[in-house]
Parts: sequence; C-alpha cells; structure tokens
Amino acid sequence: METRIKAVIFDLDGVITDTAEYHFLAWKRLADEEGIPFNRQDNEALRGVSRRESLRLLLKGKSVTELEAEQLMERKNSYYVDMLDQITPDDLLPGVVDLLDQLDAASVLYAIASASRNSRRVAKQLGILDRLAVLVDGASVTRQKPAPDLFRRAAALLDCPPHACLVVEDAAAGIEAGLAAGMACLALGPAERFAAVAAERGSFARRDDLQDVALDEILAVRAWDAGWTIAQSGFDPRTQRHMETVFTVGNGYFCSRGSLEESYPNDHPLTLAHGVFDDMPISVTELANLPGWLDLALTVDGERFRLDRGQVLDFQRHVDLRRGLLRRDVRWQSPSGVVLDLTFERFASYTQEHLGALRLLITPVNRACRVEVQTGIDGHVANDDLLHWRHGDQGATDGAIWLRSRTRHSGLDLAAAAAIGVPAEAVTSIVQCPGQPRFAVVQELDAGQTLWVDKLVSYSTSRDPGAGEADVLTRALAALDGQSYDDLRSAQIGAWASLWDECDVIIEGDDEAQVAVRFYLFQLLIAAPQHDEFVSMGAKSLSGLGYRGHVFWDTEIFILPFFMFTQPEMARNMLMYRYHTLPGARHKAAANGFSGAQYAWESAATGEEVTPRWVPSFDGQELVRIWTGDIEVHITSDVAYAIHQYWQVTGDDAFLRDYGAEMIFEGACFWGDRAEPETDEHGQRRYALRDVIGPDEYHDHVDNNIYTNRMAQWHLQLAFAVLEWLDVYAPNKAAALRDQLDLSPVRLAHWQDVIAHIIINHDPDTGLLLQFDGFFERERIDPAVIAATDKSMQVVLGIEGANASQVLKQADAIMLLCLLRDEYDAKTWQTNWNTYMPITDHQYGSSLGPSFHAWAACEMDKPDEAYGHFMLAAKADLYDVRGNAGDGIHAASAGGIWQALVFGFAGLRLDGADLTLNPRLPSHWTRLAFNVRIHGEKRGVDIQKGGKAIAEHR
Repeated sequence: METRIKAVIFDLDGVITDTAEYHFLAWKRLADEEGIPFNRQDNEALRGVSRRESLRLLLKGKSVTELEAEQLMERKNSYYVDMLDQITPDDLLPGVVDLLDQLDAASVLYAIASASRNSRRVAKQLGILDRLAVLVDGASVTRQKPAPDLFRRAAALLDCPPHACLVVEDAAAGIEAGLAAGMACLALGPAERFAAVAAERGSFARRDDLQDVALDEILAVRAWDAGWTIAQSGFDPRTQRHMETVFTVGNGYFCSRGSLEESYPNDHPLTLAHGVFDDMPISVTELANLPGWLDLALTVDGERFRLDRGQVLDFQRHVDLRRGLLRRDVRWQSPSGVVLDLTFERFASYTQEHLGALRLLITPVNRACRVEVQTGIDGHVANDDLLHWRHGDQGATDGAIWLRSRTRHSGLDLAAAAAIGVPAEAVTSIVQCPGQPRFAVVQELDAGQTLWVDKLVSYSTSRDPGAGEADVLTRALAALDGQSYDDLRSAQIGAWASLWDECDVIIEGDDEAQVAVRFYLFQLLIAAPQHDEFVSMGAKSLSGLGYRGHVFWDTEIFILPFFMFTQPEMARNMLMYRYHTLPGARHKAAANGFSGAQYAWESAATGEEVTPRWVPSFDGQELVRIWTGDIEVHITSDVAYAIHQYWQVTGDDAFLRDYGAEMIFEGACFWGDRAEPETDEHGQRRYALRDVIGPDEYHDHVDNNIYTNRMAQWHLQLAFAVLEWLDVYAPNKAAALRDQLDLSPVRLAHWQDVIAHIIINHDPDTGLLLQFDGFFERERIDPAVIAATDKSMQVVLGIEGANASQVLKQADAIMLLCLLRDEYDAKTWQTNWNTYMPITDHQYGSSLGPSFHAWAACEMDKPDEAYGHFMLAAKADLYDVRGNAGDGIHAASAGGIWQALVFGFAGLRLDGADLTLNPRLPSHWTRLAFNVRIHGEKRGVDIQKGGKAIAEHR
C-alpha cells in the first residue's frame, strides 16, 4: 500500500518557531511565584499538551479550586502573550521557509494545528499566516493532544483523508495524537523524547530539526512500517472473503475474521473460539460461530453507512503485525452528500484473552450532521446457513449489556457482554432487540468535530479452563470490570513486543519475504492456545470454516516445531490435547480391531474420528467417499514424532514421563497390530501396511506407502528408546506402564520383529524410496503438463484419474527425508528429488508441500531453488494463489515456512542441549536472524551473507 502524502500539518511551538521557549519561561515564572520547583526537565512533560493539563503537571498534586486554576492559567498566558510581541519572521526555525517553499512548488497543502490559543497571532507575526491552507488551535476542539481530534479537524478542513496527512511535531503527545489520528508522523527532537511513543503507538520518522530537509524525504514518510504491515488500498468486493482471512486477529482464545464492522453483502464474518464445537451434517462437528462482537450500525442524518451505499472516496486497511492491531480508514460520502472520515481500530486482547476491543472515530468533513452509532452483540449468527445457538436471556447490568446462549447439540453455555466509552456530550441509551442487545450513541457534530466510541466485549463459556463454579455471565461481566480501551491497547503492545522478542525472524535483502514470514508467524501466534491444554490448532487455525476447526497431522508435523523452539508452553498445551483425547484414539483403534491408540485423522473435542465419510464432488453433482478417516493412519506416528521432538528441544522430562511415554506406547501397540504378517516370494517373513493413504492424498488404497511404513518403524524404535529411558530415570512409571499397557516380553518381541521385517522399499543401489507398491506401473503424466496446469491435477484428471497416474499431491519420500534427515545419504536425497519433484503438483496440490520442498532443497545445497518453493508457500494466503484462502489460513504452510527458514536456510540441527548451523542463504539475502529456546535457554542465531553464522546465548 503506497499513499503519497497530500498534506502536511505542522505543530507550531518547537516546529515552526521556538515559542516553546516562551512557554517554558512563562510557566517558570508562574511556578517561581507560587513556590513550585520547575525546571526544563519538568517542562518536557508539558510539550504539546493543553494549557489545563500543563497546569496540572506543574502543580504536582497541589490542590486548587476551579477559579484558582483559571486565574493561574490566565496569569501564565499573560506572561506568554507579553513575550509574543518580540516575534518576527526572523524567528522561523532553520529549514522552515525552505520547506514551505518546496511544498508550495509541489502544490502540497499545509496547515498548523496547535494546542496554543495564540497560534494565529504567532503565525501572523511570523509572516506565514497567509501561506497556510488551514489553522486550527486549542479552541477548535474539546479534547487536546494526545487525543487525535485536533489533527483530524485539520485534515477535515484540508479535505484530505487522515492517512494522506503528515504531522510534524516536536512533542511526544503530539506524535501520539498524530498516530491516533491515523496519520504519518515526523518527530523533531532527540530520540529519547519519543522512546515511549515509539514503543507503544506505531511507526514514525524522526530527525533533529527541519534544517536541510528535502521534499522527497517529507513525502516518503509513511504511517506504517512496511516490514510489519499487511495493507490493502481500495475495497474490492470480489476479494472480500480473501481479505477477511488475511485480516484475522486473535489472542489464542478466540479469533475474528477481518469482516467489516458495518457488514457487507455476501461477507463471511466469523468469531471462533477453541473447543466450542457443535454437531453438524456431513462434517460431523464444527466450531460454532460466536455471537458477533463487531456488530455496529452507523447512520448519518438518518442514512446508513455501508460501502455498498453512498460513495467510497478513500479506503485503506492494514494490520500492524508488531502490535496485533487492525485498522481501517474510510472517507465516505452519504447519498445526501455528507462526507465522513471514519477510523476503525480493533484487537483481541492478548493479555485479557476473553476480551475484544474496538474503537471508532467519526469526523464530518464538509458540514455538520447528526450521527448515531448502534453497537452491541449480534446473536443472529450462523455457520453459513447452519444455526448453532439457542439464545437465553439478555439484559443490562452496571452499564454493560449481555446475552446468554447455548449450543444446540453439545450443550455449551456462552455469555457475551459489552461496555462502551463515549464523550460526555454524547447521548447514550440501550436497545434490547431479541438476541441482539445494543447501545445507541447519538451526537450532533460540527464539521471537523470528532466523535469517538470505544467498545469492549467479553466472552465466557462453560468449557473454559479454570472456570470453577462461577456462572458464565458472572465471569463475562467480571472480565469487563475496570478495563479501558487505552489500558488494554497499551498492554497489548507490550505483550506483542515480548512475543516478537522471542519469535521474530529477520530477513534482510528481501522485503516481500520479510513481511510474509511475519504475517504467517502472527497467524500462528493468534491461534495458539495460551492457557488451555484441552484444545489444539486446526488446519485453518481459527481464521475460517475450512475443515470445520478439526485438528489434523498439520499441527504435529508442521505447526508445533515453531512453538517448541519459541513458545514451548504453547507447544505443550497442544500436545496435552493429544493426551486428553487418548480415549477417543483408543476407541478408534478398538473399533478397527486393534489394541492401543489410533489417532483420528480429523479430531475435534473428544478425539473421536470426525472425518466426513462423504462430501459433495467438485461440481456438486454427487457425493464422494472420503477414505482418509478410515485409512490415512500415519497420523499416529506423527503424534509420536512431535512428542519426541518436543522432548529433544525442551528437555521436559516430566512431560515425557507423565504423558508422552504413554501416548508413544499406546501408538506402538496399534502399529504392532496394524502391521500385517506375510511371506514374500522367497518365503521370507515380512510385515506390510496395506490399504492406506499416505500424505500424498491423490492416491488412496495403496500398499506400503514409504512414509507410512518408515514412520511406523521409527515409532516402534522410539518406543524401545523411551522404555529404556524410563527404566533408568523413572522405573516406577516404567513398571506401571508395562502393567497398564501389557508391555509384556511377548509384545515387545513382536515389536522388534515388525521393526526388523516391515517392508521399507528403499533401493540401496540407487537410493530410491518407492512412493508405494506399483507406483511406477501407473500411467505416466508428462511433467510439463503438470507444471503448466492452472488447477489441481485431481480436478484435471478426476479423482480416479489422478489415483491411476504418476502425479503427486506431495512427495512423501521428500517429507520423510526431511523428518529423518540424518538417516539418509546424499545419493538418496538427490535420487528422490530428481524422481519426484518433476511429477509433483506444486502449484495446486498440497499446500503442505512447498515449505518442506524448500527445506529439502537446502539440504542438497540448492538455496536459490529452495527460494522458489519457499515463496510459493509464502504467497499462498497473501496472494490467494490457490483460490481458497477465503476458507482460512493454511496453518501448516505457515508452520512449514518457519521450518524452511530455520532447518533449511539456516541449517539448524540439535546437538543435545546445543545446536549446530549449516547456513545456505538465497543469493539475494544478506541476513537471516532468529531466536530459539533449547532446554529452556534462549539462543540467538544471526547469519550474515559472507560472514560467520553466530549462535549466542541470550
């Protein structure tokens, strides 16, 4: 998003002229007369704020009456005014005249917006009053800096959208106000003056003064940091569902898609919370869309604001990844001609995870008008057309409105509550429509006057961890108590700063890759359960209804490594979900005639299999049988792999002892039964895994899929290693599990036999890992045809046609090589790469493949080839390259991108409690840096192009 600066708004004191010194001398004189200590350091806090706030700060807690305060302010002002007679054009600060000349030559409008009520007089004495397009002063607005009202009034009078304005300020409060107004900002003065604002509010430029400033520098300042911002310029209804996914925000408890607060035809608003499942046809169960907290209706002079009505004069939207804030700026003209500048900002609080926060700023541009905002909780929600909620009572309590609901089938109770903050002059009331309690806010606004509405909403459910005996409504109301938008926002920014300190990945030399990586890590972080070990992350995170919120192997193999190395507690929560759903996995194994635990291909609340057996075909004309829930069995080994990897990375012995070992052994019991004994053509004993689906889902009902067989073998080998470890370090637990799971000598001997004789189709001479039995006997497809297709090869060939062909949704052999990368030689890597990459449907096959293909290419010292696969993964959701981003984020691809960076380009490997690096950066990257935690210790990795790779303790 590139927005050229169209207008510049200058503060006066300290920017245009040094009247700030006169203010200091006037305040100093007043303080001396009152016997109050006051120095230049004290004066720093007075920069840019109103006269009344300055007096409050100067008094340092001394109590005065309203009359005394007025008299003190008048005395100070008289001292200041007396000094103003000294001002001449010679008092313009260095660089000001030259900059104004440059702005005039470029036809860029400029204004002064100052809290000083003497600014017009000062501008006249400086000789610049007639050059200004607009001048607004402290008498123009009620709320002063750091509120945005003064600058938004200036923008309205300039007839310029706020985001196209540049504020030039020398005070921290002024920069804060400019950023709150949605404007680009240039701070003048020492960096330490603006340090707190820089940490909390957003991105802005800084220089010491305006001397020698060039116009290009001024016009290049932006209201966002490109490396941390996903932005949209202009609204296109055709891409709204895609953009809703991209602009999803959340906090690990709930996520909300980036739908418009005021709604739009055919939009897809969703707020999804972990674990809130309800029954549905075909897909068995799904996350239920929560009552909507973004519910908002705005009317101006009786006309409803929506983007499909009136005229959209300007539209900008961006998510600040660094701070977890979503912002939208709209200039809209009503059918009757009223022009409004509207700013929406919202976030899901990362520190108070039951809370969402929304702020709306409304500024009439061209004339006075009457505005009404109705906002509350919308209980009239559905998953597409399926209703999941029965609403109970609703009401208002202590200034909050609320609604109670219950899922129709699963019986989960939910309470949603909301509170608002508005100006004192606004008229508020409560409107209790059935299933939709709302606040109504009405105010008459002059042109340039800003109405602000802050809204907080809380959710509470009966399945919340640690809920205790408290009623859901009691908890929802309590969550709002004492909270404010600004306090939550400040805490939000601090929390995300800490998160990024642990999780950020820095890429230098590639701006597109940099912001894409941060986008995907952000999407993972907002969907990871912070405090709940009974839920996990679905394949579409919490960003859409794709896969209905079900948990797949995506979590363990693709997503969890990022969390293991950066946020291990969150990784542990998601692994504990697998422990708590062991009963469901045991039930599935028993139903299929096996002992132990067979994890569901698609899992929801209980771990029971929830993969739909039938779904509509591509054209919707018939039902298609889905076999993954029946025979895609490798997920049981995938869970074991994640448990082992977590243990390696964290050194969490207690987890392995108390939970992980049991899951590994239960899965091993399943594999011991699932492996089919048979004899080969030479009469030799062997074990087969027949009638399975591997990760390559273009082929079903195959035998001895290389990934499935080798990972089953690896799982059984792991079971022995863990049992040996338990015997040494937790003998009582080892004995208990041997007894509980019947890990008898006979069973263990059988496992050893399976390990020794399971079919692993690996040709030692060529290194080829056979995809599955008979793969190369299927019809060959010209690789050029696969590369040139503009749709999935399964669509091109049909389900049966793809099944009968040598075309892969993803290369199982490459996936296996990555997971067990130290067990295969270079010849095996190269042979399988050369064999399977040309016949893989990279563009429209599995979204899981490209990131691992990038990792694999790095293992073979092909970083530039790896980069092509990496960017294919990085663009999947941002550019909607597969045409399905509207269904939600490809969470596995997001996690795989991190693995491609860390395991692939950086070449990180674990060496006990240490790490090694083997960097292979793309030719145009100059730096790759990130942090990891290994056995609880933070390590910083910094790889410079042509320099030494550093892994230091932090």
